[in-house]
Amino acid sequence: MASWSFWFDLVVLSSLIIADRVCAIGQSNCVAFKSSSATFSVVSNGKAAPVFLSADEWPGVQRAAVDFASDIQQVTGITPALLNVSSSSSFGSSSNVIIVGTLGKSSLIDEVVNRTGLDVSSIQGQWEAFMAKEVANPLPGVQSATIWRLPVVLCELQVGRCPDYETFRTLCNLVGMFAWVTHSTISRHLSQRRAAALQNWAMEKFTNGTGAALTGSPFNHFSTRKCLNSYFELRRITYGQRNGAVAFSQRSAFGIDDSQDQPLADWWGIVMGTSHEEPIMRSTPVEWDLFGSGPWDYGVNAQNIYNFWVEGANRSKTFENIYTIGMRGAGDLPLSEGQDIQLLEQIVSDQRQLLTDVLNVSDITTVRQMWTLYEEVLGFYEDGMRVPDDVILVWADDTWGNIRRYPLVSERNRTGGSGIYYHLDLVGPPRDYKWITSSQISKTYEQMSAAVARNASRVWVLNVGDLKPYELHTEFFITYGWDASLWNRNNLDTFVSSWAQREFDISIQDATEVADIIANVTRWNARRKPELLNSTTYSLTNYREAENVLAGWESLSNASTRIYNSLSSSMQPAFFQLVQHPVQASYTLANMWISAGINNLRASQARLSANNYATQVEDLFLQDYDLEVDYHTLLNGKWDHMMDQTHVMYYYWQQPMANTMPFITMVQPKKQALPGAMRIAIEGSAGAWPGDNMYDCEQGYSCPNPSVSIDPFVPAGNRFFDVGAGGPTPFTFTATSNASWLKLSPAKGSISPSSPEQRVFASVDWSQVTGVESAILTFAANVQDQPPMSQVINFVANHTVVPSGFKGFVEGDGTVSIEAAHAARNTSVDGLTWVELPGIGRTLSGITPWPRGGDDRNFTAGTGPSIEYDFYIFNTQNQTGNIPPLAIAMQIDSGALQTNYFIPPAIPGEYPPEWSGNDGWVANSIVTVPMDFDVPPGAHVLKVNGSH
Repeated sequence: MASWSFWFDLVVLSSLIIADRVCAIGQSNCVAFKSSSATFSVVSNGKAAPVFLSADEWPGVQRAAVDFASDIQQVTGITPALLNVSSSSSFGSSSNVIIVGTLGKSSLIDEVVNRTGLDVSSIQGQWEAFMAKEVANPLPGVQSATIWRLPVVLCELQVGRCPDYETFRTLCNLVGMFAWVTHSTISRHLSQRRAAALQNWAMEKFTNGTGAALTGSPFNHFSTRKCLNSYFELRRITYGQRNGAVAFSQRSAFGIDDSQDQPLADWWGIVMGTSHEEPIMRSTPVEWDLFGSGPWDYGVNAQNIYNFWVEGANRSKTFENIYTIGMRGAGDLPLSEGQDIQLLEQIVSDQRQLLTDVLNVSDITTVRQMWTLYEEVLGFYEDGMRVPDDVILVWADDTWGNIRRYPLVSERNRTGGSGIYYHLDLVGPPRDYKWITSSQISKTYEQMSAAVARNASRVWVLNVGDLKPYELHTEFFITYGWDASLWNRNNLDTFVSSWAQREFDISIQDATEVADIIANVTRWNARRKPELLNSTTYSLTNYREAENVLAGWESLSNASTRIYNSLSSSMQPAFFQLVQHPVQASYTLANMWISAGINNLRASQARLSANNYATQVEDLFLQDYDLEVDYHTLLNGKWDHMMDQTHVMYYYWQQPMANTMPFITMVQPKKQALPGAMRIAIEGSAGAWPGDNMYDCEQGYSCPNPSVSIDPFVPAGNRFFDVGAGGPTPFTFTATSNASWLKLSPAKGSISPSSPEQRVFASVDWSQVTGVESAILTFAANVQDQPPMSQVINFVANHTVVPSGFKGFVEGDGTVSIEAAHAARNTSVDGLTWVELPGIGRTLSGITPWPRGGDDRNFTAGTGPSIEYDFYIFNTQNQTGNIPPLAIAMQIDSGALQTNYFIPPAIPGEYPPEWSGNDGWVANSIVTVPMDFDVPPGAHVLKVNGSH
């Protein structure tokens, strides 16, 4: 099939509704509502310009023209005439018409070009080119025509069989239709293993409950038609749309599940393709398991595998495709041991000859092919394997959104070009992440902007399974792929706020708050994927981390709920599934895990309040399911099953077969703890007093009284002590100090089974403290029908003082913590400087050298662009710095420069050991870079210098 090219022009629609609602985020509005001499009127004075096509036009273009006419009718109430015409037709005295067509396919377009001498050199022979032009006297009797590009221009865009998007966005009209488009490739792996929720949804909505005869897949031409209809409805008018390819999946087979699938996709103008591990348009292992013979091993079973691929090429040859070449092991696994580069190069050679023969082409370079450097395949490339220059090289991330390698300068002039394979969800180690949105737009921008700078933009493949949790992020990915120049590191929030205004018809103030909500939901879910949470992910004892995490979620919940409650009933369902549910579900899960951790900790401390947290965990576990039900019952079950994905209590990397509650325990409520009725726990320790506890001291018994220290730079400004019940017996307590500078609040309280604990805060009047001073804090309990109890705590106040005039970061609580963006000085070298990436990372933002270094400039340690931080320390011990970019060179003052190549070498195609594991780099979303410096107390400068 030839390439399709379509044209469009700046158009004025007179007498239309709404003049300022642009649904395609970031795109200029190509529609106006007031006529002028410089505009072409589609609808004016109650009359619509007719739409002309030629009868020999592609069927997909004919279909798109029908949709276009329907759009005009929906917006204006006036239906334009839609006519198949030829150059010999009688046009009367038509003034304005719209001509739609494909260069080289439409005889009508060819006639216009011949009559007017229209210059089409910019799109001649191009696959993704289009142009628009208002042309005078294009046909006999036609005064003026706009040559129009409809939204069916072919591109390398893979789209999966997607859910119903009608409720994903409100109807967008000709005033900037919302579109999911890109010149890159979007691939969605949709399978029972990868996308259980989507599988279940499709089974309910589009089958009789049995699925396809051979595979059981619920994806058929009914779901495909629904997807394609929604897909194109999303892709009208505003963008230079290019169609994509339907990706195959590991538990279905697009070519055999439904015989109407491929013709239907082709009719819609979809370029079909397969993903990284399914060569020559055949689903593996599904189709191989059904129709293959022998092992999936080309070294011993070449002929059978070759014949299998021949069938894939034959089945798809009448459609437009992009062919995956190469080979991986069955089931998206590495090839078996012994599969060497020479064999793989023979595989590629055989595949290209196969395509040449089956497609009957004389030049194989005219057939689009791609080779994805995924997992061990990158190792083959690094070890010297190469494919012909016309094959698109698709560079892959590490399955966690970190692109492993971009093309070097020497690799950027290949005729096939380069692309990216990127993950928003995953089935694989160290753990699946599929349940809910957990990837940051800021990080995707950072990674993909580097791809743009390095010319890796020929094909973009997005791995996203169940899709519903990732709608917003997927739209951003495609929007950025369509026109990267519109988006930069400082305007990403406007993408989300514009999206919120479009989706929910809310004020700019509320839309800005939604952008903040989304940014934090994804930030907090990205720093530790929900599937990786456990009861000690966030510290229960240090820096009030767990409490601060929950406080953040509670604030986010309140903000989201306020907006949800302010919306009309018609808008609430969309807001619930796109914003409210991700917030509430994520908050519920985090609260459940932290509560389970507190339950276990307090039980180990013999504190009765452990039981309250056990009950809370049980309640939150049920609430997690209730939120799922709320989602599934919206709009009479329109999104039923979309939240089926299990996500609580993983036992290894694979999804659990059921959600199971975190482990909790209980303290016997009717029996008193051995040390007595009163329990004292101090901030910064997992121990408890009086009595024995493994955390009270190294030997775990007969431990001394606890000690607590504070300085003026402790973030909270105080320390706390928990007074708790050690059983059923009530007591009252008082807290006293022998120092006037130590203030306690509250200084007394009552403890009972119904009120099992009280937190007491200790703060210091620093005007009364010079240097280091000590105090004794005493908790005394008056226990009902028992002897009184008391516990002594040593309290040390260290009044550290920074010299007058110092500006910078100061040690507090033994640590200096600096946000990367808060630099004192920033030195550029060779046009490169450090810039802030707002929103990326675990807290505020990140920094990176800018521009993106597309020319791969290299610097030795200490010679690149640097950024400096002023800090002051009091501690005389060696300081350890953890500062996470290929190599980092760090220097304190003018001391020795230390360089850390923090990503250690690994076997080509594999990862370093630190990458993996439940507490590895990707699990914690951070690469820790420890460096030791012998630094005396005082003011210093930390200099960070990127090197390569």
